[in-house]
Amino acid sequence: MAWMTYISSWFEQDDWYEGLQRASMSRVRQVGLLAAGCQPWNKDVCAASGDRFAYCATLAIYVYQLDHRYNEFKLHAIMSEHKKTITAMSWCPHNPDLFASGSSDNLVIIWNVAEQKVIAKLNNTKGTPASLSWCWNAGEAVAFAPRRGPLLVWTISGPDSGVTVHRDAHSFMSDICTFRWHPQKKGEVVFGHMDGSLSIFQPGNKSQRHVLRPNSLEGTDEEDPVTALEWDPLSTDYLLVANLHHGIRLVDAESLCCITTFSLPSAAACVQCLAWVPSAPGMFVTGDSQVGVLRIWNVSRTTPIDNFKLKKTGFHCLHVLNSPPRKKFSIQPPTPNHYTSSTSEALPPPTLTPGQASSLPPGHALCCFLDGGVGLYDLGAKKWDFLRDMGHVETIFDCKFKPNDPNLLATASFDGTVKVWDVDTLTAVHTSPGNEGVIYSLSWAPGDLDCIAGATSQNGAFIWDVKKGRVVQRFKEHGNNGIFCVAWSHKDPKRIATCSGDGLCIIRALDGRVLHKYKHPAAVFGCDWSQNSKDMIATGCEDRGVRVYYVATSSDQPLKVFTGHTAKVFHVRWSPLREAILCSGSDDGSVRIWDYTQDACIRVLSGHSGPVRGLVWNPEIPYLLVSGSWDYTVRVWDTREGTCLDTVYDHGADVYGLTCHPSRPFTMASCSRDSTVRLWSLAPLITPLQISILADRPWKEIIGNTDDAILRGAPPVLCGKASRDIKQEIEKLGGHPRGKKLRWFSECLSPPGGSDNLWALVAVIKGQDDSLLPHNYCKGIMHLRHLLKFRTSEAQELTTVKMSKFGGGVGAPTTEERLKEAAEIHLRLGQIQRYCELMVELGEWDKALSVAPGVSMKYWRKLTQRRADQLMQEDKDDAIPYCIAVGDVRKLAHFFMARGQLKEALLVAQAACEGNMQTCRVSTPDGASGPEDARGEDFTELLHTVSAQLAEWHFQGGRAVRAACCHLAMDDVELAMASLLRGNELELAVCVGTVLGEAAAPATHYALELLARKCMMIPMCFPSDEYRNLAADLLLMIPDNELQLVKLCAFYPGCEEEMLDLREKCKLPPVEECMQLAEAAHADGHVFEAVKYYLLSQEPEKALPVGIDFVKEHISSSDWTLDTIYPVLDLLSYIRTEKLLLHTCTEARNELLILSGYAGALLAARRQYASIVPALYEYTSQLLKRREVSVPLTIERLSEELEAWRACTQPIPPSSEDSPYTPASESQRRVHAALLRRLQAEPLRGMVGPDYVTGSHLPSHSDAHISCLTGLKIQGPVYFLEDGKSAISLNDALMWAKVNPFSPLGTGIRLNPF
Repeated sequence: MAWMTYISSWFEQDDWYEGLQRASMSRVRQVGLLAAGCQPWNKDVCAASGDRFAYCATLAIYVYQLDHRYNEFKLHAIMSEHKKTITAMSWCPHNPDLFASGSSDNLVIIWNVAEQKVIAKLNNTKGTPASLSWCWNAGEAVAFAPRRGPLLVWTISGPDSGVTVHRDAHSFMSDICTFRWHPQKKGEVVFGHMDGSLSIFQPGNKSQRHVLRPNSLEGTDEEDPVTALEWDPLSTDYLLVANLHHGIRLVDAESLCCITTFSLPSAAACVQCLAWVPSAPGMFVTGDSQVGVLRIWNVSRTTPIDNFKLKKTGFHCLHVLNSPPRKKFSIQPPTPNHYTSSTSEALPPPTLTPGQASSLPPGHALCCFLDGGVGLYDLGAKKWDFLRDMGHVETIFDCKFKPNDPNLLATASFDGTVKVWDVDTLTAVHTSPGNEGVIYSLSWAPGDLDCIAGATSQNGAFIWDVKKGRVVQRFKEHGNNGIFCVAWSHKDPKRIATCSGDGLCIIRALDGRVLHKYKHPAAVFGCDWSQNSKDMIATGCEDRGVRVYYVATSSDQPLKVFTGHTAKVFHVRWSPLREAILCSGSDDGSVRIWDYTQDACIRVLSGHSGPVRGLVWNPEIPYLLVSGSWDYTVRVWDTREGTCLDTVYDHGADVYGLTCHPSRPFTMASCSRDSTVRLWSLAPLITPLQISILADRPWKEIIGNTDDAILRGAPPVLCGKASRDIKQEIEKLGGHPRGKKLRWFSECLSPPGGSDNLWALVAVIKGQDDSLLPHNYCKGIMHLRHLLKFRTSEAQELTTVKMSKFGGGVGAPTTEERLKEAAEIHLRLGQIQRYCELMVELGEWDKALSVAPGVSMKYWRKLTQRRADQLMQEDKDDAIPYCIAVGDVRKLAHFFMARGQLKEALLVAQAACEGNMQTCRVSTPDGASGPEDARGEDFTELLHTVSAQLAEWHFQGGRAVRAACCHLAMDDVELAMASLLRGNELELAVCVGTVLGEAAAPATHYALELLARKCMMIPMCFPSDEYRNLAADLLLMIPDNELQLVKLCAFYPGCEEEMLDLREKCKLPPVEECMQLAEAAHADGHVFEAVKYYLLSQEPEKALPVGIDFVKEHISSSDWTLDTIYPVLDLLSYIRTEKLLLHTCTEARNELLILSGYAGALLAARRQYASIVPALYEYTSQLLKRREVSVPLTIERLSEELEAWRACTQPIPPSSEDSPYTPASESQRRVHAALLRRLQAEPLRGMVGPDYVTGSHLPSHSDAHISCLTGLKIQGPVYFLEDGKSAISLNDALMWAKVNPFSPLGTGIRLNPF
């Protein structure tokens, strides 16, 4: 396996422990990503191939891939090697895994999408590759051209590798707009120019330059740039050309004449982009530049077939996918003899009905708009399959949470807009009018004022009223100088400060009156109001100084000037919790902490390798500070010691803005030049504090004062307003309201993404009155008893895909007069059924259905079902009312599920359960209907099936909390708890499980056990009494806790006195007594008891031979099960590490590692941890091969079991066209059956299936790591093993640790990724 090449050296050694460091992972978790939009600067910035599409932001390429299971496009990768603006991209026509891109720093890169890596790079391209295209006539060559030419061809590999200049394509008279290789004629290429002309080059023929300008331009110097250029895929000579002002032409490149000039509906319409539709000969689509109108054309007509206004903003580029995504939904063919004669129901004709003939062909248009929006539009169904609306297209300089709503985040960008995002749903909800130039900074109005102040590069400062959607005030005191920062005072909402390149910091009243002008010796970049004193403001200046002003006086001189930075100071930030403390970030790469009362710098934070921009203090932990830099990193600092607690590398460019919200203090947002906003959870930094809350520790260990908290070595305590408010509310309630305490702290500490929704559902299950539900409850996942109520009253939008409002498949009038006349005669003769059948053949379904009840209701139902079936096969929304009319609930639910519209399927199933739908009644022979109860029960099962699929969709998208919400909405507490455990949301699981009580008890106890394991390995925790006691407190919350307490005491490596204290707390026997109990149990043949007490004795290593011999004896027999051996191995794994590593224990240690690896592989197979089962088998085989041991296992046996498992669990492909499928052999089935008998069932319901932590689906721009288990790039959080180099995904680390506690490196070190 690939991973063995990374770690094989570890398996050769027995004395590996020396020099190893503890395994680790980032303590800052990424929990959300707001992707960039598509850039509007360059032409060829979107492309598609098969089931992938990609678009270029300014600095990165976003690749989306179709998830066939849910028929949904998901962000697959962010390719970000370019450091300057990307100019073009082109997908390889011969290999769907490769594409090329160019950038303005004269760089061309070849990417492999499947492996998410660069495979070739060309620097110094002798000019910016403004246009770029893969050569159709060569699989390994990419052509590119600067604006003025020439055309350069880069042969990537082979004997002719290198860059050559095209023999003819150079010395152009006009700049190149774009160029296209002919897909069939080898070497033929056409260029479109700024002056509207074309240049055509054909090998062996005379080249044609500057030909075929629009007739109206001939003889003039007027320019009319070629905006789009595409060869006709079905012709060798025809070419479609669009000019910005003079429309679209079909030209013959051979005879150099214009064949057709197409007419736009109005003179104002301008074509920005065009693309042929591969599935429809002669059909193409265009996008307008002013308004987002998509026009459908056929070369046989000079006017559009159809027009759709998709967005208010104009198109930028357009691409039609070669093969549309496959739809999963299919309807079973009718049984033979179902349709019997011409007077019965006729089979729908095989040819297209007129209704179908007028509908658009299957195809998906990838649409990119000038506002950065990106969408995939289904031409046939007339709906969006994917829409990413309103993304920023350039550097995001600032971000701020709304003061009274932690779910709303505003961002300010180089693209001239301010956007407001809902961070719970990760969608844009408002955008400013734009055209502001560069917006450097923003500041929300305090309280519930719905306004944002913005600072621009040339247009002064402005106030934007978000609800009204317009700018209501402007400030021009700085003239045309750039304003770098704006700050709205939150202590005095009538004051706004701005600072500028003119050296002024201006304080003004809300009505525009200037209150103060503070003159600086150079440009002022940052300003910040004190959060404790309403009249104090600090500034950061280009002269490297930090100044503090007191605005209550008339003096224009600073109270304090702090010096020490060696380069310009950018941002300054006052501490929200320590009145006299502020920080500053500088271009010298440092952050300095200043004490106003001491007139001194009290700490210098060094570590960034570039200028520091973003700064934010934590609103609850007074010493916690976060900084962002041009070195692409975010760093978290403990300012008491000046130590960096964590460094985050996920951004792909300079980090500018950082922000937290006081009521959700451990959720942070960051923004960057990479045009993304990322959300982070800082909660792992305060794990001991979270566990103290769970363990119901005294208030003094949870909430403290700032003076005590900032003492070196003091444990973290909360000191902010949010925590004090929670304490005050709990004390008001009196008694000991533990449930309220857990809920309120959980909501405060959890990131957005469903925790509020989860707690609302817990309250519903616990019987809370509906009137107390939060106002936004109906926007989330609702309990089954509320779903229809809220949907009916508010018409809530529940679809997972944003649907357009167009109907599909509207029939055009038929011209077949003879059939119409025959139908009319049948009708007048009273032969209604024959009339209906003829109308169906003519595509006149509405007429047929309107009179069908005249035959019978049974016939009308069957005809309606046929119409629904036909529309479903065409994937048309029009099928929905027909299904509902006949009550075919199951078919409709499965139709929605096949399209990935799980929320709509859930709504239909719930409506059927509540009896709101007229369902199909199957008549019995005596004419009576089937029993109502059976139907109701069936729909309940359907409802739970749909809900489970919706939960799985959320879970596999890295949204474990929302998956838990889906299960709680169905009253399924066990599966909800399992989702939280598999998502590693352990603290939340304990909080929710404690409130839910008995139904959640088994999962709550398992979560407590995992949290106790987490406590055992908190960095710097041992030998600390506090963390030891926290682990014990958690385990004491489990009713039957003796075994867990034994594991804790056995593993704890403290001094004798500490061990004694811990045993007393856990009520376990003293050391001497344990040795006696162990020997007595051993003599009596009670192996498990003997192992347990040996581990608690002075010589825990004596447990090893006793337990290992027991396991070896069992697996030598034929009838053993996993549940027989695993408890003993699990208990043995808690032997203290220094005892396990004794040289006298070498053989026993190796045998324990091998047996634990084997048992882990079996347990992983039982829990369906498919990604790590092969690695565990390989790990065990390598240890067997390289270590001196005597165990009843052979490499051949392990290989046989692994191959049998693979053969019997591989998914069966949907068709033989897919990857080759080899069914399991008879011997493999026998081996697998024996394996299943040993595995038995997983006792804890819902724990089967892989783990997916929050953020598992989020790609990073940088910091790419290769998994030593799979050899593939890790997507989502990374876990580093103890050698400090080997990495695996956090998901794999969690699953590995749950089935085998020892490291994959074979060192005997325990994994603890929880």
